[in-house]
Amino acid sequence: MCQIEKNRIPEHIAIIMDGNGRWAAEKGQPRSYGHQAGVDTVRRITSECVRLGVKYLTLYTFSTENWNRPADEVAALMGLVLTSLEDEIFMKNNVRFRVIGDMKRLPEEVQKKLWETMEHTADNDAMTMVVALSYSSRWEITKAVQDIVWEIKNIHLTSNTIDEKSITEETISKHLDTYFMPDPDLLIRTGGELRISNYLLWQIAYSELYFCETYWPDFDEKELHKAIASFQHRQRRFGKTEEQIETENNSAHEE
Repeated sequence: MCQIEKNRIPEHIAIIMDGNGRWAAEKGQPRSYGHQAGVDTVRRITSECVRLGVKYLTLYTFSTENWNRPADEVAALMGLVLTSLEDEIFMKNNVRFRVIGDMKRLPEEVQKKLWETMEHTADNDAMTMVVALSYSSRWEITKAVQDIVWEIKNIHLTSNTIDEKSITEETISKHLDTYFMPDPDLLIRTGGELRISNYLLWQIAYSELYFCETYWPDFDEKELHKAIASFQHRQRRFGKTEEQIETENNSAHEE
């Protein structure tokens, strides 16, 4: 495996798990076969992230656009969500489970199982696995704006101090589904595609992006280490110059 620095592990890794269907097709199997193999990869990558010290792992599981897929594939994916949540990976690895997305669109039995899993794992603290399910970033941002407008209208009933300056970046961030966690440090997309696909658009403003050809079912610990090693070889400047970063690092060392 690639050599990675244990003291520079990304706090939050987000992944677009792409390539399940193509992986299955190349093996002459139905798409559902690829999705099942993808669940096995989730188990392995989750365990490795916990071992490395990653604190948040966010997985793009099912987008709002995926509702347009054939009904039998959608049904199979929903069934896979149910069976995968039976896995003891959460308790075995001390992982807390959370969901972001429009849960109201999901079948009732899926919603019930999701809530049960969140409650059952609420006290786990080694890592938080976040599943983006029935999710899209444009939906999330639109909903956040709607919520902010509703709050301002109601606050305005008792206050005359509300104006456009009351809405800040922090205001929007607090109204997103991801309010409870930091923005991703590293975004990984498997499967060879070079796009973000409506995923965490607000949150990845300063994330490092990593694209690889490997289909998700074949994405193993070695591939994860490659992505993290790539992240560690980059300089994250957040709009600052290299000289400013070097000065800040020197000051930190002196302290």
